[in-house]
Amino acid sequence: MTKSHNKKRNVGIIYEQLLRYISDCLVGGEKDSAGRALAIIERRFNKGSEIYKEFRLFSALAKTTVSDTPVAAAILTEAKSAARRLDTKKLDHEKSLLVKEINYSIGRDLYERRVPEYRDYATIQTLINDWNLGDSADLSRMVQYESKIVKHLLEKKHEITLESHKSPESDALVVKIMTEKINQKWSHKLNSEQRDILRTYAFHTDEGSQARLIENLSRIKRDAISSLVEFKKNNTNPVLHEKIADVAKSIESIDLSEITDDTIARFLTISQMKSEIMSGERND
Repeated sequence: MTKSHNKKRNVGIIYEQLLRYISDCLVGGEKDSAGRALAIIERRFNKGSEIYKEFRLFSALAKTTVSDTPVAAAILTEAKSAARRLDTKKLDHEKSLLVKEINYSIGRDLYERRVPEYRDYATIQTLINDWNLGDSADLSRMVQYESKIVKHLLEKKHEITLESHKSPESDALVVKIMTEKINQKWSHKLNSEQRDILRTYAFHTDEGSQARLIENLSRIKRDAISSLVEFKKNNTNPVLHEKIADVAKSIESIDLSEITDDTIARFLTISQMKSEIMSGERND
């Protein structure tokens, strides 16, 4: 990529590196570190900032899929106009503050995190920068990169919005990355309930979310015990019959007054067991 590209000031790359850092922290049980990174996103990508405006423009070019070249060209024209409306002085200042806060709160290692779409993201950021420069931009490079972005817009991709990123309750990318890492560790695919357990646990930062987590785990306890009761009714093996009762008692005795990583690990197992029991009942 060109010398003018600085990955520390690439809004798309930095944002995804922050999300990947958060997911690593959550998988490793480092919730304080994850919280610091989330706080940086909330402060620096707030809706009143120039970074937010540039990120929305960046995301439109990075995530949108269109069906034909004329539509892609029209999007490019609108994106160029939007880029030239950015307050570049304010944007540059905000990016300096973002980099400074990352260096202080997280560390420079963040910038070494691999982003699979790095080349596309570098092209998009360089193009936005060139649009901002106006007549002083490298015209031949701008034409070349605009052609690359048109091709990129025509490629099928999954669209993720900034709003879905910023909401801890529906943070699609963080949960996706986090789930991938846990899948590698556990070597099995998490079901929807297990993903919900992890998401709720990861972001239970206040009394309200703590209450939701306890309510969710209490419901899973009740459902699991009910499934075991039904399973016990249809079981004819006396040895297994006794073990079912022991498992039910063990689940009932789980203390939710202090929820730890071990508690969550138990509930992931309980959820899997419940899913298998219900699947077996449907197949009978």
